[in-house]
Amino acid sequence: MRKPPSGAPIAGGHVSGQSNNSMSQPAHSLTSEQVLIELRANASSGLSADEAARRLKELGSNELKRQKGVQPMRIFLEQIFNAMTLVLLMALGASFGIHAWIEGGILGGIIVLNIFIGFFQTLQAERTIDSLRNLGSPTCNVFRDGKTINIQTSDVVPGDIVDLTTGSSVPADIRLIHAVNLEADEALLTGESGRGRGVVFATGMYTEIGLIASALQGDDFLGKGVEWDSQTAQHDSVTKVWSKAAKEWLGRFLGLTVGTPLQKKLAQLFLWLLAFAIVCAIVVLGANKFDTHRDVILYAVTTAVGTIPVSLLLVLTVTMAAGTKKMLERHVIVRNLSSLEALGGVTNICSDKTGTITQGRMIVRKAWLPGCGTYSVETTNEVYNPTVGKVSFNPAQPRDVNELEKQPSEEEIIPRDEVAKKPFLQNYLNIASLANLASVEQEKNESTQHAQWTARGAPTEIAIEVFASRFGCNRIQLSQGPDAKWSHIGEFPFDSDVKKMSSLYLDTTTQETHIFTKGAVERVVDICDRFASTNEIKHLDSVMKANIIENMEALASQGLRVLALAHKHSNRSVSSSDFTDGIAPNRERFERNLVFHGLIGIYDPPRPESKDSVLMCQGAGIIVHMLTGDHPQTARAIATEVCILPSLDEMRMLPADVALTIMMTAQEFDALSDDQIDALPQLPLVVARCAPSTKVRMIEALHRRNRYVAMTGDGVNDSPSLKRADIGIAMGSGSDVAKESSDIVLTDDNFTSILNAIEEGRRIFDNIQKFILHVLAANIGFVISLLTGLAFKDGANVSVFLLTPVEIIWMLLGTGAFSETGLGFETAVPDILNRPPQDLRYGIFTPEFMLDMVIYGILMAGCVLGSFTTVIFGFGDGNLGINCNNAYSSSCHDVFRARATAYTAMTCIFLLFSWELIDFRRSFFDMHKGARAWAAHLWGNKFLFFAITIVFFVVFPTLYIPRLNTVVFMHTGIDWEWGVVFVAVIVFVVGAEAWKWTKRVYFRRRAQRGASDSEGGAA
Repeated sequence: MRKPPSGAPIAGGHVSGQSNNSMSQPAHSLTSEQVLIELRANASSGLSADEAARRLKELGSNELKRQKGVQPMRIFLEQIFNAMTLVLLMALGASFGIHAWIEGGILGGIIVLNIFIGFFQTLQAERTIDSLRNLGSPTCNVFRDGKTINIQTSDVVPGDIVDLTTGSSVPADIRLIHAVNLEADEALLTGESGRGRGVVFATGMYTEIGLIASALQGDDFLGKGVEWDSQTAQHDSVTKVWSKAAKEWLGRFLGLTVGTPLQKKLAQLFLWLLAFAIVCAIVVLGANKFDTHRDVILYAVTTAVGTIPVSLLLVLTVTMAAGTKKMLERHVIVRNLSSLEALGGVTNICSDKTGTITQGRMIVRKAWLPGCGTYSVETTNEVYNPTVGKVSFNPAQPRDVNELEKQPSEEEIIPRDEVAKKPFLQNYLNIASLANLASVEQEKNESTQHAQWTARGAPTEIAIEVFASRFGCNRIQLSQGPDAKWSHIGEFPFDSDVKKMSSLYLDTTTQETHIFTKGAVERVVDICDRFASTNEIKHLDSVMKANIIENMEALASQGLRVLALAHKHSNRSVSSSDFTDGIAPNRERFERNLVFHGLIGIYDPPRPESKDSVLMCQGAGIIVHMLTGDHPQTARAIATEVCILPSLDEMRMLPADVALTIMMTAQEFDALSDDQIDALPQLPLVVARCAPSTKVRMIEALHRRNRYVAMTGDGVNDSPSLKRADIGIAMGSGSDVAKESSDIVLTDDNFTSILNAIEEGRRIFDNIQKFILHVLAANIGFVISLLTGLAFKDGANVSVFLLTPVEIIWMLLGTGAFSETGLGFETAVPDILNRPPQDLRYGIFTPEFMLDMVIYGILMAGCVLGSFTTVIFGFGDGNLGINCNNAYSSSCHDVFRARATAYTAMTCIFLLFSWELIDFRRSFFDMHKGARAWAAHLWGNKFLFFAITIVFFVVFPTLYIPRLNTVVFMHTGIDWEWGVVFVAVIVFVVGAEAWKWTKRVYFRRRAQRGASDSEGGAA
């Protein structure tokens, strides 16, 4: 599509480059001041909240037109026009075709009931999922009422002042007011450092993206790639288009091309079962010599219906919707439903450190000035308050300070007095405060009238600014106001390649330009040729460089993130105009020949729950890797503290080749070829100084080992690894780019929430297996019973129903659907995090699942056949009557009672089977926590409890209400046969418990063999 010239109308009379309401010229042809005037916007204070609300109501949300999230009519039609309902309608048509009015009427009523139940449950499920989808929508920072606030991008209006930082998404069309090294990356893969501020002039469908969307939506059918050069070409194109459309419609209709991978796999399963149902129907007809009598055809229809899991997709939809809602309660937003199925198979977690394993509440703990000594800060809960927390001083260097015993020479100081006593400290604090973009201020809470400290900026920079503020060197006070000592010129922002940032300030007294730099110690030391030692400036030789590195490693070994501070006067003429419009001087010309002033150590304590969560992951067979940009010593200290790395004593016991590779730097890891990485006995658990490309290589290495990887990230540069991982997990406080690349968003940035997500994923996976096993085992039981029952011929040599069509349909829908939905709400089994991850090569249909399905299906069939034959042949004379498939007569009395016995036994077994499936291996009667706790668990899942108990009592009306029993269900009431039912149920329960016990013994022995093998290997 050719883009029209600027100023040309595109859609609805709107003009490219214009605002929602027309301006005098397109925004790019006006100055920023003119745009502000025409939009009635104020750059110094932004829009007021009331004005923003008015404009939002008048101009609409900042969203592109799209299909409505939840469309009830579409959902209702999908309940009717789908392959599952089609099969039932075919059975309905066959019933009416042979004048089986009662069976057809019941089947029709159940179809209608199923459609409406499916409609309301699917509607509720989609509303739940849609509401969660809205929670993950992007946000942006806007300047309103003189304050920067974070809002949904959909609430942005023309005239809003938008602040852009690294990782921000541009929320609408804006005219830049101010920019520093600002770049926009359209690929959303790698971000560049920079910041800017602009005024919004167009939102929603009035943006350039909106105009493209309008043009695309306006294309008619003939414009979508169809050539019309000749009649032949026209015919060929139309044929291809309609053929493709037909294939897409058929795929959607059958469920093969829509939904999650599991839903597609179940749709494939359904087609196989449909084919099997047809084969079974043919077998039934063949066994009766293809007799076209009504009861023969009805038997064939009954057998076919008995193979179809009619409630499966409905229960799956409800379960996954409930799962996403449960995830939200555990601080997890699911953006991709496929991740719900995959979470249970996660084998490795690659996690960032800062804010995920650690609290992200940074505080400066140590500050070392060469030739002076080390300042220490006491940790407090008020991390933004520079007035609390004891500050002490020790003249020793960090490498000489014994952290286990407090040095006698360490003394408590008053920070502001310290600056007066040591003027050289001022230079160090100037760097800390001015090589910084964070702000720390004291604001009065209007509701409580209490002044509280607030901060804006990156956590690392906030911590440094708080430290400088302790000594009275707050950046805002130093650089703003009529009496400010410093005037800001510009900055070279932090970049992941250079690992440092610099700010340029003008000394308002001397009119000299100063460069203040902070960054990774090795990078800063490399650009320094001198260092400050108290009041002297000395040459930085190799001995001093080694001393700096030793002190840095001493601080890093305490778990501190260490940065270096440097400064110099600049002889170059530079002004703020050199940093506008996204243009900046070459930073290498400024960032060299600096004076090193000291180190600053920032502590980000591990979250209290991180250690336990890591240990639980390890117990669940999940290996945790920490990929961090921090120094190796810092990474090692934190990783050891949370048990990602073994302790030093445990490290000594590891094989030498494992000990050498258990922790690496990114440089060491990236230096290896893929073959060398694959040859490692174990991939590193910690990679320090980690770059984005290193994270991708780690994921690829894990994939080559057939591992299933969850990757966490929060920055722009994390998006490639989040995309490459099997499950990308973004932090709620992270960049919009990271969130858009992820499958899951953690609202609390907590590593424990990753474990919660995995636990919830395993629970959902288990529950899906439970209700699929529940229905498929019953299908096997029905099919075996009905096919075996072909041998029971009446006086007319026609096979007699063991179970009638109405009985089977009632059990599959009336009994099964509610029980299976209840199984979808089951809580996690106790050992869910004490077992290996699911093998996703098999998915739901694991070898254990397939064997369970067959064993339980045979048990059910045996009980049904046993119940029927016991009544007919054990206590009766074996008379199967005549025409007992069509109507009740005195000759059919025994058949009707036997059929009622088989129906009652199967219903009770089907219901109790739901409780047996609460745990695949543990006994249903396991009361290791006592009978009260056992009963509380059953009562805890109220949906399943009432689904079982209520449906059980519904059996009685179907047995004893006259004509409902004999005419509709084709059975009659029973009395002494309840004993047969009781025995059949006991046989099933005993068989199910015996099978569970066999599995427990087998898996316990296999686990013991695995443990002994691993011990032998370690030895």
